[in-house]
Amino acid sequence: MLRRNFIKTLGASIATGATGQKPASGQEREHVSGRRSHDAVVVGAGVFGAWTADHLQQAGKKVLLMDAYGPSNSRASSGGESRIIRMGYGADEIYNRWSFRALGLWKGFFQRTGLDLFHRTGVLWLAKEDDPYLQATTRVLQKAGVNFERLSRDELTRRYPQISLDGVAWGLLEPESGVLLARRAVQLVVRETLKGGAEYLQGAVVPPSAKGHLDSITTRSGDVIHGGVFIFACGPWLPKVFQELLLNRIFPTRQEVLFFGAKAGDVRFQPPAMPTWICEGDEVYGMPDLENRGFKIALDRHGPAFDPDTGQRLVSPEAVSKMRAYLARRFPALRDAPVLETRVCQYENTSNGDFLIDRHPGFDNVWLVGGGSGHGFKHGPVLGEYVAGQVLGRGSSVPRFSLASKKTVQERKVY
Repeated sequence: MLRRNFIKTLGASIATGATGQKPASGQEREHVSGRRSHDAVVVGAGVFGAWTADHLQQAGKKVLLMDAYGPSNSRASSGGESRIIRMGYGADEIYNRWSFRALGLWKGFFQRTGLDLFHRTGVLWLAKEDDPYLQATTRVLQKAGVNFERLSRDELTRRYPQISLDGVAWGLLEPESGVLLARRAVQLVVRETLKGGAEYLQGAVVPPSAKGHLDSITTRSGDVIHGGVFIFACGPWLPKVFQELLLNRIFPTRQEVLFFGAKAGDVRFQPPAMPTWICEGDEVYGMPDLENRGFKIALDRHGPAFDPDTGQRLVSPEAVSKMRAYLARRFPALRDAPVLETRVCQYENTSNGDFLIDRHPGFDNVWLVGGGSGHGFKHGPVLGEYVAGQVLGRGSSVPRFSLASKKTVQERKVY
């Protein structure tokens, strides 16, 4: 009953943009948890957990997906309205390959479900004269056969007169890239996974204390969930669940996002006139006005430490001032634009920005999956495929995703 009711509510949520869902009754909780054992229990219904559950379910496993607050909720790193999907990753070929494959998987998924949550806005990189990151990106995109254009400053001026090119020497445009509507996309993945036979339970997990082999986990409300393997894909909550192991290896930080409104009738900041853009030298990125929400802009720089449960999600006056100053410099027509919406989310990076996908050293059947934001969302379907393969003993592992490669000092190298 829980699974059927959740699918119905989630379907309405995706269609209307609402986020409410029916809480489980005690009888329904017993139906899901009881003392029945699942082949795999996935804790965390964000983009990583949802796609992992989907791939395990497609492999014929009996899967239970859990979340403390609900799929792609407002506290989750996957809970924002929009996330960039781009192919450029400097010299990091593995992320370039994953992004390229993920875009095809996202598009195929949306085609199968009949709900397109991808906007092909193009992604424009604004570069300094000798920008090593963008030069490396150019080489990797060429090697991978990814479609892109290198734009001179004159060409940038002609195509995008609404952008002030102070400090910009050239641009790199990925015309096939764009924006995923994140919250709704994750909820759609969960809905389809449940339709395929997986089950869902909303509940906050008590950190496991035993070692060796984990037979079950318990929620704070008393549910006991038995499983063959447990995958913790709970993002910024990972260092809370496994404090001793991860408290100093995953760093949740507060990130502020603002949406500004152009003047009435001004379409220069909507697609196709305006692409999604990244100014790597400024550590700022933004998206055009999608679905009439406003022009999105944010710093791609780590904020202060942040608690995903209790942190206040009100944008600071300092953030508004900084973004206004940046708009005046880079997008002068938006100098006095009103703030339409704001969000406070979080990154949850590892020490260097690489993903964490590894078995827990204290358990033979517990996996840790995280370290994805703020660049991981786009990779969801490929990452879920990789995690499922690792759990099922299929395919080789990527050493840079190991726990052993994660340090205790935050020195991000992956962007």
